[in-house]
Amino acid sequence: MAENRFPSPFEIEGPADVEGWEDLYPYSVSFGEARKEYENDRFWFHDSMHWGQALTPWDSTFFEMAIASLSQMNSRHYRIPPAEGIDFRVLYGYAYLSPVGVDPEKIEARVPQFMERAGHYFGNWDDLYTNWLVKVKDTIAEIEALDFSPLPEIEDLSIVTEGVAVGSGYQLLSQYNKFKDLILKTWNYHFEFLNLGYAAYLDFFGFCKEAFPSIPDLGIAKMVAGVEVDLFRPNEELKVLAQKAVDLGIARAFDDPANVSLDGEAGAQWQAAWDEAKDPWFNFTSGNGFYHFDKIWRDYPEIPYAFIKDYITKIEAGVDISRPIEAIRAERDRVVSEYRELLATDEDREAFDGKLGLARVVFPYVENHNFYIEHWTMSVVWRKIKELGATLATDGLMANDDDILFLRRDEVNEVLWDYYSNWAVNAPTAAAHHWGPKIIKRREIHAKLLEWEAPKALGEPPEVITEPFTIMLWGITSDSVENWLGAEDSDDGTLTGMAASPGAVEGIARLVFSPEDVGDIQDGEILVAPITAPSWAPMFPKIQACVTDIGGMMSHAAIVCREYAVPAVTGTGFGTKRIKTGDRLRVDGSAGTVTILD
Repeated sequence: MAENRFPSPFEIEGPADVEGWEDLYPYSVSFGEARKEYENDRFWFHDSMHWGQALTPWDSTFFEMAIASLSQMNSRHYRIPPAEGIDFRVLYGYAYLSPVGVDPEKIEARVPQFMERAGHYFGNWDDLYTNWLVKVKDTIAEIEALDFSPLPEIEDLSIVTEGVAVGSGYQLLSQYNKFKDLILKTWNYHFEFLNLGYAAYLDFFGFCKEAFPSIPDLGIAKMVAGVEVDLFRPNEELKVLAQKAVDLGIARAFDDPANVSLDGEAGAQWQAAWDEAKDPWFNFTSGNGFYHFDKIWRDYPEIPYAFIKDYITKIEAGVDISRPIEAIRAERDRVVSEYRELLATDEDREAFDGKLGLARVVFPYVENHNFYIEHWTMSVVWRKIKELGATLATDGLMANDDDILFLRRDEVNEVLWDYYSNWAVNAPTAAAHHWGPKIIKRREIHAKLLEWEAPKALGEPPEVITEPFTIMLWGITSDSVENWLGAEDSDDGTLTGMAASPGAVEGIARLVFSPEDVGDIQDGEILVAPITAPSWAPMFPKIQACVTDIGGMMSHAAIVCREYAVPAVTGTGFGTKRIKTGDRLRVDGSAGTVTILD
């Protein structure tokens, strides 16, 4: 190990000329003197999987709400025995996380609490999950129904004749507060099942490691592969639409995805099929859904049209574009049978069957939540934020529609009060004068933060990491941290990470840092990225392998590669730093190694 720790957050020198950057975020998420001893002695890792770029104040809302919701499920709802929550901070605009462990002497006392609480969910999973879908869809509908229209010149007569009393100003303030509450509720729903999904898999994982000491992590992951999940549905809908374009004889209409013209009866039939699929399936963002600039398929159809064009090309060439699910399931069943036969007693086999069965029951949620929350819900949320921003700009409180993104969510309440109270008085507002210069300065600061390269990790690595998300989702383990410490300056041409999806291939690297780069991927290349996004699924049939900087066995990159039979190594730490587009690589997804050949 090169060093035994990363730099302290208080030792990091940020970009120049960003004084006051802390004002972009709530005081509670900044490193500072109030908690310096605590913060200085902890391990913090940059969550580049979800928040790889500097956050605007409004984008930070989802970082804060998501991690707080995750943590409360661990610590207060289910009492995960070895793990509390995940602490979170913003450093120069970038998201940092720190898993919080449990005092070993207190773990045993938490076990019966966890078994009772988690046991209720595991025992009633299907019914509770069905109800979860209803809750989430109802919440989406509530968000869609929020009205952020400009305040009227005069209230509707019915407000007076029906004795309503409260008017449009009250409703606007109330709707905004409800908006914030619904977002937090959504993130509570997000983690209602997800923490338990990881816990169940980790329980099965631990059993296998004890029963079969030499079993690779990938061997365990294979046993829960071959699933049908809603997160794959948007990509499957694209395949259906591509086939329909071919069948209707309008395939050439998609040769230029930016200028698709659908004429005649065939075009009308195809458009009807699109309209039927787009809600909800094309409420799918080009990124991960956490940033205001992520483009939503439904609103930017040229993005899915480009994927449809690729599928049309394959269909016309006679290529099978279906997912190889039967082969994956056959391999899954082979691995299960092989290891099950090694168990010596009926009791062990019964325990194995039970834990595997539970892991398979809960596993689909590990991916499904991604569509319903990160994509569908967040697509609706971003449309509403833009709607409110446009209202404030139209009535002169903001200079631009997107100025709202440079206000913290609590600051928006101040602007809305200014709007309401002066509308009531019929007097000038002060928001543009008060916030205008601040927003200009914040934009300048944020632009500088975007150019900064955030350190991968900070502080003192723990001896053992026990928080399930940190291990399964982000791939942060004691081994990976040691690899980060020793590998950053290595120039031996090799990288190690998670053996995330089996197989070994050689090919040419293609670096992808943003959704805008996805279209550059050529057939047969190896995708190298900080992390993948679910909406990149149409690219997986094109690539030979995938390499990511961050991500564990249950990260989207790992799961989708296994489901598409694409070799993958995740959590390499420095893949995008060490590899260049055009490099020839050997990727061994079974061993977790990447070799730069030339």
